[in-house]
Amino acid sequence: MKPSRRLAIAALLPLPLLSMRAASAPLSDIVSPEKRHAAVELAQHLTQPADPAPLPAKLPQPFNPPDFDQPDPEELKAAAAAAAARGASVVQAGGGGAGGADQPARPAGDREVLEGLAAKLQPSGTFVLNGVPLLIIGKNRFQIGDHFIVTDNAAGHDYELELVAIASTTFTLRYHSEEITRPILSRKSQ
Repeated sequence: MKPSRRLAIAALLPLPLLSMRAASAPLSDIVSPEKRHAAVELAQHLTQPADPAPLPAKLPQPFNPPDFDQPDPEELKAAAAAAAARGASVVQAGGGGAGGADQPARPAGDREVLEGLAAKLQPSGTFVLNGVPLLIIGKNRFQIGDHFIVTDNAAGHDYELELVAIASTTFTLRYHSEEITRPILSRKSQ
């Protein structure tokens, strides 16, 4: 064969192959408008929420019941009994003289509250874990910066205290702007 014939044959070969590929390929990857319209209508129907049935007027509201912010009557009775017991102890301790139960008790300041709460806390010791000093009170471990709640049963209040410092024999607590340092008493010295 001559070289010119080879070029002519090679030039003619790709044309039929290209026409076969073009005939077999789909014209578009997009679905027909009729099928798309049906899918869009179904999606719009599914995204429209149904109107809820109206609730009865006398149905109790679980998330905002009436008088929810009012104190429990049993708690009021317990607080009154505790106040009466405190009043009786003030009269007994003061000897029943002038200024006993007749004067209302002045509200305790932050310092008095902190002193009273710190006296009730009885830590059993300290230890260092991974370089961090820990204070042990009961079964709880506290590190510097921890906040914890202490309940004053006599007053019926909860107070949030912060542990400020821990030494080998003392610990320091903060309540608002007041701080107090207390000794850590071992069980042998108690």
